[in-house]
Amino acid sequence: MQHDDAAIILGNADFFEICSAEERRMLAFASERKRYAASNIIAKSGEVPEGAMVLISGTVSVTPDGAGEPNPYVVSQTGTLIGSAALVIAKPRPMTITAVTIVEVLFVPRRAFLKLANQSPELARRAAQRIRADLSSYLEALGPAKTLRGDG
Repeated sequence: MQHDDAAIILGNADFFEICSAEERRMLAFASERKRYAASNIIAKSGEVPEGAMVLISGTVSVTPDGAGEPNPYVVSQTGTLIGSAALVIAKPRPMTITAVTIVEVLFVPRRAFLKLANQSPELARRAAQRIRADLSSYLEALGPAKTLRGDG
């Protein structure tokens, strides 16, 4: 894969709007395109991810850890960043990600992202704001589900 292709993929990913074109090119150089067959597990709950993935094509199901009966949600929007927090922290993944169809992703290593963030405090600040906003949205979306189950 050409690094220019990877930079375009990153440019189309909503999350990486926080990066300049040059920062996206540097991340593209460190990134790796990966392909998974339908039904393959892409990432298991409990594993510590080494970075995040941008969905290039296909559909994945995301099953939260500890779900009594699996109730996955499906992601198929090109450019979706899966696991944004893994760009900055090494913490076990709270979900299993499975390919529903043939899936292609661009894997962005945490070490490459952190190297850029260490060189640019402004990028680090923008990344923290973006991840915080994404997590808040995710938790707000889960709120009604918790209430329906009687957890809240």
